[in-house]
Amino acid sequence: MKQTLLTLWKRPFVRNVVIMASGTAAAQAISLALTPIITRLYGPEAYGLMGVFMAIIQTVAPVAALTYPIAVVLPKREAEAKGLMRLSIYLSVGMAAVAALVIILFDKPLVQLFQLGDVAPFLLLVPLVILFSAFMQTNEQWLVRTKQFGVTAKASFLQALIVQGGKAGIGFIHPAATVLIVLTASANGIKALLMLLLTTRYTGDANEEALSYRKLAKRYSDFPKYRAPQVFINGISHNIPVILLSGFFGPASAGFYSIGRTVLSLPIQLIGKSVGDVFYPRITEAEDKGENLTRLIARATVTLALIGIIPFGTIVLFGPWLFSFVFGSDWVTAGEYARWMSLWIFFIFVNQPCINALPVLAAQAFFLKYSIVTVIIRTAALLGGYVLFSDDVAAVASFSVAAALLSLGLILRTLHISQTHH
Repeated sequence: MKQTLLTLWKRPFVRNVVIMASGTAAAQAISLALTPIITRLYGPEAYGLMGVFMAIIQTVAPVAALTYPIAVVLPKREAEAKGLMRLSIYLSVGMAAVAALVIILFDKPLVQLFQLGDVAPFLLLVPLVILFSAFMQTNEQWLVRTKQFGVTAKASFLQALIVQGGKAGIGFIHPAATVLIVLTASANGIKALLMLLLTTRYTGDANEEALSYRKLAKRYSDFPKYRAPQVFINGISHNIPVILLSGFFGPASAGFYSIGRTVLSLPIQLIGKSVGDVFYPRITEAEDKGENLTRLIARATVTLALIGIIPFGTIVLFGPWLFSFVFGSDWVTAGEYARWMSLWIFFIFVNQPCINALPVLAAQAFFLKYSIVTVIIRTAALLGGYVLFSDDVAAVASFSVAAALLSLGLILRTLHISQTHH
């Protein structure tokens, strides 16, 4: 047994996953320890308002730099990778300026259209979130490229300590939604700063010739053309339930959904994302060497499925009781939501290798089409549950079942694409 563990540890892929997962585990341990305190201090309504604000920033933040940061891992030349990082930062500054202008000029129509009255005072934080997110993404992808997984792990831990600790600590004095929203808005900025402080500087070859930003933008144009719209649409698809539930059933319903998704996302953050971050450079390397990509993707996917059965199955069986016990009696409905959401988020957990493989498989156009179909079907399912049953749990159940089936379809399609990829 000991020899087997030593053999596994010697494999770079396994070692890097463990390093990433350990830092994420420490961060999630802090969140798990403090969340029961936070939920009791603030209550479902304040948590729901934070959830609505998070829905906004989780939709716009991933496209802060038009997803060019994701391309940082791909170039063979360091000068090209650094050029992509600078391009990403410049684009995010422009995006933040445009967002600020739109919010200032069209504040009232936006609030009325999306029923954002309760979070309207915080909308001007969105441009800052765009900047923070771009800085975090570029730093994170550089660390993935240079395989500094330990730095990412440390930054994740310290970010959780600062943000979650701040929510709990300030909550004892001033338990208001404002505290939750401001700290949530600053989270990516804090992580970006920590990464910058902890990273090992790479000097590289001073004589390396850098491409112009125009040429770089053109060479990696698949990302703004296909990946950015896909990520944006996917963000809408994931976050529209929060806004709709808040509009249909009130902020408390949004709070139940938000805490359910937060808890269910723990395995994704702990293991799924760690595997994905390590898998991305691994499959890029495998493509360069002509390895069997289908086998690589399938093995990673099946492994995650076997791991995911335990935590998600537990929520399906005992969700309401667990949520009531851990977060307080006010949160039992969140456990009912989580039962159904487990079906969907299990497949999000499992499909991390497939999503990371798509850029390497040159399948981003497919992913965009898939995402458009997904947002339509998911939204229709949630609205259908609301119209037919006028019940929040039924609406969440309809959304979750549809989303689970769509994610399963993505896995099967990605495996098929990998078989025909040359």
